[in-house]
Amino acid sequence: QVQLDESGGGSVQAGGSLRLSCAASGFSYSGRPLGWFRQAPGKERWGVASIDSDGSTRFADSVKGRFTITKVNAKNTLYLQMNSMKPEDTAVYYCAAVYSVRSRLGASALTPSQYDTWGQGTQVTVSS
Repeated sequence: QVQLDESGGGSVQAGGSLRLSCAASGFSYSGRPLGWFRQAPGKERWGVASIDSDGSTRFADSVKGRFTITKVNAKNTLYLQMNSMKPEDTAVYYCAAVYSVRSRLGASALTPSQYDTWGQGTQVTVSS
């Protein structure tokens, strides 16, 4: 069974930092596009950061310079380091992977519909 499990969510004050982790089981991260997405109450899910099959990264404009996405293939773990956090970052965060193929997503790497495997989400709350 393929599975993604997020961890590291919680509450933090504005300006603080938080690191999310996403552990995969049942498959390897190697060569697969991976991403972090978030969804606030009443709003659509959208892409925050991605790391493509070739290792290239993309970030939403609102998090550029503040968030970093990394992975450790040997541990099958994806990370999202969030610094200088703002109340607007409050949301449920999801990690995702493309399991069906090993290929580069390119410009569509922050599009939720491109991903076929999702974690259950972890809540992140940023207070002012």
